Amino acid sequence: MREVAIVAFGQSDHVRDSAETSEVEMLMPVLHDVLAQTGLAARDIGFTCSGSSDYLAGRAFSFTMALDGVGAWPPISESHVEMDGAWALYEAWVKLLTGEAETALVYAYGKSSPGDVREVLTRQLDPYYVAPLWPDSVALAALQAQALIDAELTDERELAGIAARSRADAETNPHAQLRGAVPAGEHLVAPLRTGDCPPIGDGAAAVVLAAGDTARRLTDRPAWIRGLDHRIEAHSLGVRDLTDSPSTRLAAERAGVFERPVDTAELHAPFTSQEVVLRRALKLDAPDCTVRINPSGGALSAHPVMAAGLIRLGEAAARIQSGASGRALAHATSGPCLQQNLVAVLEGE
Repeated sequence: MREVAIVAFGQSDHVRDSAETSEVEMLMPVLHDVLAQTGLAARDIGFTCSGSSDYLAGRAFSFTMALDGVGAWPPISESHVEMDGAWALYEAWVKLLTGEAETALVYAYGKSSPGDVREVLTRQLDPYYVAPLWPDSVALAALQAQALIDAELTDERELAGIAARSRADAETNPHAQLRGAVPAGEHLVAPLRTGDCPPIGDGAAAVVLAAGDTARRLTDRPAWIRGLDHRIEAHSLGVRDLTDSPSTRLAAERAGVFERPVDTAELHAPFTSQEVVLRRALKLDAPDCTVRINPSGGALSAHPVMAAGLIRLGEAAARIQSGASGRALAHATSGPCLQQNLVAVLEGE
């Protein structure tokens, strides 16, 4: 199979409210950054793919506006997914595997500050049985957390430890929105406290993919994508075991995660309880596990909707490129209670 690698990664500083900055203004510095890392100009990119959500922007085909930041003239080969940017990366990866392009620019962005993101995300739910009840994203995550506690797979003390570790790791991440001590706080939706939940914020991210010798020419240490797969759970929450994630396990198996040990895992776990589910599915829950989980601080320190999954792939790639990691796992999710899951394996030369 043709080799494809991430050769550059960039992201914005994630903030609670970017009211004075449009999506294009937020995105353009990130796009300029990743292109500058490779020495490529926009005209050198063979394929462009983006991930975003019209529901966040509140208008149809909002992604076309972001193309102003890319530059669509002369005409470019472009596509868009109404999904987290990790799935845009998947599409671009397939494009490069087929030989239709040598390079690809993938970007994603989200501004959650203008509206109520908890209500916006109810539009992901089954429209007949669940959506009419209006359970928001935090309430559903709390339902999953309570299921884990009832099954004696975790407790509030462990969840608080995950939150504290994530905020501590974010101290070295200049782009993180939240760092330092986690406020104790009361329950937001029991059993979840504020520190167990992702911050609401705005941000963008981008990566450049390249194939074979082109990747080696553009960077000294490409982060090769050795495997990539995504799977989906049943849409109905009532037929799922919320304490487990078989789709994550299957995607990891198909991506080759279990073939050899990884040393880094960037998990897209917006809630502390979801990290517990993912660690179990990915066999990272052993007491003697030495895998570094979310050294960037993860989604608990910055969670721009529609970009947070792509950031997990970018952060894993950045550790490969810096030499801090030899073989890394990256995970992205979308939908309520880890409904859709994408898993990638990245390696150095």
